[in-house]
Amino acid sequence: MIPVKVCCIQDEAEARLAIEHGARALGFVSAMPSGWGPIPEARIAEIKRTVPPFVSSVFLTSATEPERVADQLRRSGCEMVQLCDHFPDDGYAFLREQIPGVRILKAVHVVGDEAVEAARALAPKVDAVLLDTGNPDAHVKVLGGTGKTHDWNVSARVVEALDSPVVLAGGLRPDNVAAAVRKVRPWAIDLCTGVRTDTKLDAAKLAAFFGALRGLGE
Repeated sequence: MIPVKVCCIQDEAEARLAIEHGARALGFVSAMPSGWGPIPEARIAEIKRTVPPFVSSVFLTSATEPERVADQLRRSGCEMVQLCDHFPDDGYAFLREQIPGVRILKAVHVVGDEAVEAARALAPKVDAVLLDTGNPDAHVKVLGGTGKTHDWNVSARVVEALDSPVVLAGGLRPDNVAAAVRKVRPWAIDLCTGVRTDTKLDAAKLAAFFGALRGLGE
């Protein structure tokens, strides 16, 4: 089955629930300019300590200064980072020097066709490109957690253009994830609000989501 990252984890119980249903990675959202799901960095570190070793922990940050991101990672204990905003070209190598073994995801917000070239330029610097719904150039930046889909035709062109892993995010739910995977053919998928009810992780929605993926076969 395609790897799944369940994002916006709020507490230890949600972490366990996501893993029980098949999550290969958990996302922990630090401070963001907008969107749903951030929790204090101290809580991220506490929850991370309860995550079993074969499940990846991903620290989401809106910080754009490499030194600050490195400090956040050290405090969190997470082995992966998801950079959600603009980031300097020399910052990726800096993070790898400061945090040996770190795996880097970088969000490309699919606003239009320009996402294809943005992803192509970014791919050599990171371990995976994550395609999300948002706009980092808006007056109030939108960096994810919108619960909205974007143009999967553009996302599919990104996957075709890259040899490296692409993660699809943005508005994925039990009723649309199979269509999204068939259309885009991503390496992995990422979700947050689509398996929640009144902000709480919903076991029935999780079961339906993973069931839809298993229905796709290998």
